Amino acid sequence: MTGIAKNRGNTSGNADLPVVEMRRELARKIARHAVREGANATAIPGLNLYRRTEPSPCYPATYEPSFNVFVQGRKRITLGGTTYLCDESSFILSSLDLPVVSQIVAASEAVPLLSMLLRLDMAMVRGILSQEEFQRPDRSLQSRGIAVGTTTVELLRPCCRLVDLLDAQQDIPFLSDLIQREIVYRLLRGPQGERLRAIATLGDHSQRTAKAVAWLRANYAKPLRLADLAEVARMGMSTLHHHFRTLTAMSPLQYQKQLRLHAARERMLIEGLDAASAAFGVGYESASQFNREYKRFFGQPPIRDIKARRLAGSAAVRD
Repeated sequence: MTGIAKNRGNTSGNADLPVVEMRRELARKIARHAVREGANATAIPGLNLYRRTEPSPCYPATYEPSFNVFVQGRKRITLGGTTYLCDESSFILSSLDLPVVSQIVAASEAVPLLSMLLRLDMAMVRGILSQEEFQRPDRSLQSRGIAVGTTTVELLRPCCRLVDLLDAQQDIPFLSDLIQREIVYRLLRGPQGERLRAIATLGDHSQRTAKAVAWLRANYAKPLRLADLAEVARMGMSTLHHHFRTLTAMSPLQYQKQLRLHAARERMLIEGLDAASAAFGVGYESASQFNREYKRFFGQPPIRDIKARRLAGSAAVRD
């Protein structure tokens, strides 16, 4: 059975007025700079602003280590057997590369889905964790590499200031890192901070598993030997398998398969490769196996899927 993790936003009331107003302020700022449909790159490294004006079917996407704030509209994200429902009060913290299934469930021309995504600099996170006030004994944390939280005034304020820098681009080189440090600080202070801490802390099982994830992403086309992957993570094979599934909701082999399918789809869309060439290019030894797994994952055979995506123009607005 698929679990649903609902983000319960603040209910209406006088005590909620400051955070509601801050969300609206950030929505206005994002809307002013996110003028195009889909992703809008900015002059701030790692910061993208998003505008979506219509609901979407489910589509595969990859969440890299990032902080994603929603201020308008609603989105559904599924990782493994858990579905996360995000609205204008939500943020998503992803602490490692994760393949998910995403769906926009509420967006229109009048009320578009608006969000900002900031890629996390893990070296910065570790630097903040090295401060004395964050020192604490290591604790075992068994949870997914993704967390959904509710935005607060303290978290939204630096987000607003970061977007404000787009109107004063001469200040970006000096102030951007300072504001991003404050955002990371607020995240670490919040209830979802332990997930970020676990990935960033050297020697932790979660951090070692993240090394295995990174290796798989860089070497997905190679044959997978669990013994080699365990050596990369410096863990026993059974221990790695357990922690890998805990963080990503799938086994290393399932994770590799999804990486291959995503990569093959991109090559067919962008490079114009046929299905067989894309399959062999990402490590498949059998075109028929690729076709079966592609249809099972994306819902239709490669040729039909690529044709439909081109007709819909969805390749240009993919997360």
